[in-house]
Amino acid sequence: METIQILLLAFVQGITEFLPISSSGHLVLTPLLFGYELQSLAFDVSVHLGTLLAVMLYFRTEIVRMVAAVLGSTRTRSLENPDARLGWMLLLATLPVVLLGLPLKSLLEYLRQDDTLIAFVISGTTIGFGALLWWADWGGKRARDEYSVHWRDALVVGLMQAIAIIPGTSRSGITITAGLMLGLTRRAASRFSFLLAIPTILMAGALETLDLLEAQDPTDWLALGLGAAISFAVAYLTIHFFLRFIERISMLPFVIYRFLLGGVILFLVW
Repeated sequence: METIQILLLAFVQGITEFLPISSSGHLVLTPLLFGYELQSLAFDVSVHLGTLLAVMLYFRTEIVRMVAAVLGSTRTRSLENPDARLGWMLLLATLPVVLLGLPLKSLLEYLRQDDTLIAFVISGTTIGFGALLWWADWGGKRARDEYSVHWRDALVVGLMQAIAIIPGTSRSGITITAGLMLGLTRRAASRFSFLLAIPTILMAGALETLDLLEAQDPTDWLALGLGAAISFAVAYLTIHFFLRFIERISMLPFVIYRFLLGGVILFLVW
């Protein structure tokens, strides 16, 4: 991979993983738009590792509290501690991905075989789920925080997340949409979505790493390290500024971006 390609893809992954605009769609579209070959599985794993480290570092205090509280709740059999309840709800919301991930992964591999088909899919999901995000942001009550999530809410968010493997859907976008539909504030829906990314990316990364080891392809460790470092730095800054300003700016800028992006893709492949 050329250095400019590595920097471009790592930047794209870092900024799109946690914004509601679809990182997987952008990682597929970027090489198509700039005339590069689709990047290797190893590079995808490395930039996802960078974003995983970023979200874990950003929420390190919350993670430590939740792990301690969840372990404590297994002894006391009580969910009175808000951190314990949130931790269990995040684990519950991960279950749909565990159950549906492999079948949907097969669908993704099928779509990636046809550039025109996947471009149409990305265009449709970018626009369609962008409209759903706008509706949820406009009509949501925005009155609850992430600690109020109960088991039904967690399953709804988890089921919505499971379909995000389809490019253009956006994992963060669909889970934030679900949170807003359930009455969470923009910040609370975003925080729950970002925390939920940790077990989800861990599992996806583990599966991709197994595929990578089985393939035994030659590895450019310098490219992987650079990609991970850039995606880590960009993702950390993205999380920080997104959570800081989201209550003020609303979801509208991201909805408009999704509409424009979907329209451009549709125009290019029509």
